[in-house]
Amino acid sequence: MTAPLTPPPPPHEHSAQGSWQPPAGAPAAPGSEHAEYAKHTGPGWYGQDDGPGMRTELREAGLVALAVALGGVLLGVLWWWLAPHVPLIGDVTDGNWVVYLKDTEGEQAVGVDGTFTLLGLGFGLVSALAVFLLRRRGGVPLVVGLAVGGLLGSLLAWRVGVWLGPAEDVVAHAREVGRGVTFSAPLKLGAKGALLAWPLAALVVHLGLTALFGPRDPEPEFEHGAYPSQPAA
Repeated sequence: MTAPLTPPPPPHEHSAQGSWQPPAGAPAAPGSEHAEYAKHTGPGWYGQDDGPGMRTELREAGLVALAVALGGVLLGVLWWWLAPHVPLIGDVTDGNWVVYLKDTEGEQAVGVDGTFTLLGLGFGLVSALAVFLLRRRGGVPLVVGLAVGGLLGSLLAWRVGVWLGPAEDVVAHAREVGRGVTFSAPLKLGAKGALLAWPLAALVVHLGLTALFGPRDPEPEFEHGAYPSQPAA
């Protein structure tokens, strides 16, 4: 006498296309084509921003702008120390004090502007390198903060240098030192375009460093069968 046979399982229902499709929103089975597709289209590929949030970037940009701008104090001190002196001389004509350039063909005034420009370029290079080393990621807020900080630093350096330099009232200074005595003119930035040397240098150097040594976005890798096959029409 033989044992009763176990009845076969009922046949699975098939879709109209002849293959079973998982319901919408259901997790794909590991190792399946749908899992491969989810791996490439899920968070961390196109749809996810793995960088810091906008609020964090704005806060970092503000800190960078403040730190860079404070460097203008050092730039102003160096400008006052390294800039050439423009010699003046005072005299009395008809009872009135007049001030003349002692060397009318001298290029000291051009040297004052050139010194500020060269120092601005150097500070732009250093500030961009420091910001890149501290935060290797780029970002529009960070670049804007670096440029704004460089411009504010240049303005601060200009005012610090003028404040540290000789008195701005040249007639009073001539009266103080006496008739025919040579004295130095106040620091004066004739070419106001020199104020842009720092921010422009910082922008160019930081963008160059980011392009050469910054992190690269990974290239998407498509494997065979990563996308589910489309049913025939």
